Amino acid sequence: MATFKLVISNPRTGIARQVEISGEEAEKLVGKRIGETIPASELGLNLTEIFGEEIPGNVELKIRGGTDKDGFPMRPDVHGPRRVKILISQGPGFRPREKGERRKKTVRGNTISPEIVQVNMKLLL
Repeated sequence: MATFKLVISNPRTGIARQVEISGEEAEKLVGKRIGETIPASELGLNLTEIFGEEIPGNVELKIRGGTDKDGFPMRPDVHGPRRVKILISQGPGFRPREKGERRKKTVRGNTISPEIVQVNMKLLL
């Protein structure tokens, strides 16, 4: 049974809230990829209660990334739910110290699997 911590951000106000889901609602996220959308009602979330302000009921959430159980970040350009070492120069998983620096880093693919612990999402209003 999968359990995820959802970090949902509201781009209109700049506020982010963390919610934990498990069971059937969490299973609906398995297999989704970064960039896909899912209705908030399908995950059983009451966004008005979470954010403390009136949010319409037919809101969708866009998956923006996440991390796995060991803290490795998800990257949109690595396909599948696997963990790999890739040579990167910028983006999720690496911050270069000098211009042109590249390093081999371990990252997670763009598909949500049961090994993922945190999923970052954005409200689409």
